[in-house]
Amino acid sequence: MAAEIISGTAVAEQIRSELKHKVTELKAKGIHPGVVFVRVGEDPASVSYVAGKGKAADELGIISETIVLPENTPEQQLLDLVHKLNKDHKFHGILVQLPLPKHIDPDKVLNAIEPEKDVDGFHPVNVGRLLIGNPYFMPCTPHGVQELLVRSGNNPDGKHVVICGRSNIVGKPVMAILMQKQKGANATVTMVHTGTKDMANYTQQADIIIAAMGKPQVITADMVRDGVVVIDVGVNRIPDATKKSGFRLVGDTDFEAIKEKAKAITPVPGGVGPMTITMLMVNTVRAAEQQHTKKH
Repeated sequence: MAAEIISGTAVAEQIRSELKHKVTELKAKGIHPGVVFVRVGEDPASVSYVAGKGKAADELGIISETIVLPENTPEQQLLDLVHKLNKDHKFHGILVQLPLPKHIDPDKVLNAIEPEKDVDGFHPVNVGRLLIGNPYFMPCTPHGVQELLVRSGNNPDGKHVVICGRSNIVGKPVMAILMQKQKGANATVTMVHTGTKDMANYTQQADIIIAAMGKPQVITADMVRDGVVVIDVGVNRIPDATKKSGFRLVGDTDFEAIKEKAKAITPVPGGVGPMTITMLMVNTVRAAEQQHTKKH
């Protein structure tokens, strides 16, 4: 029995259509959600990510602007720009695209963004609020993982979730979200990582596996039990002579083998990826609502 494929594209579409209605309602009240993207340099991945984010905003009727600075922009100039955008009421959300050039400290820049405008959810204040269960924003990819589980009928409530990987961008925040005593969470969470001895011992006990290790196909079929639900956050390029590009994208799990055992699994690409930008739009709309409420 092959697994059900959880389509991030389909779930993202569903959330976007809900969001479109919300944006229309907000505009009727005179609130026009806006987000600004700041990109430093011409890193090809960053160029395409920012373009994708801008396109999503346009489709939803969210005001968006992209500010592009040259690679050699001094750190202070970027910080000054962030301070200026913090005060600009047109933008409810500010996103500085990472990675930044080597001479700029990303922590300094992310910490300069007002927590209320930090639609990525990376500011220490937002990280802290997430941990205590009172988030202002949830980080986009981890929140996307939760939505995929809930909307595909695989609610983590009462389940044993094993998270593979402890990054600040995915592993830790997913843990903080799913352990809360809240709807769509309330899971028993185990985290495994590069320091874990005998990882398979833990993954074999999981009802749900969230793979975010950043290594191609590291979770193999013998490491999971029958009927597991797998959310694969990884995006890795591996050489493939049959492709024009010379490579193909794979996740952190061995998709082909695991889908024969799993109850449900996300594909790569087309799984978690489409959710990330969508959840960024959710945060932008939430920021507009919160800032409006605060003012009035």
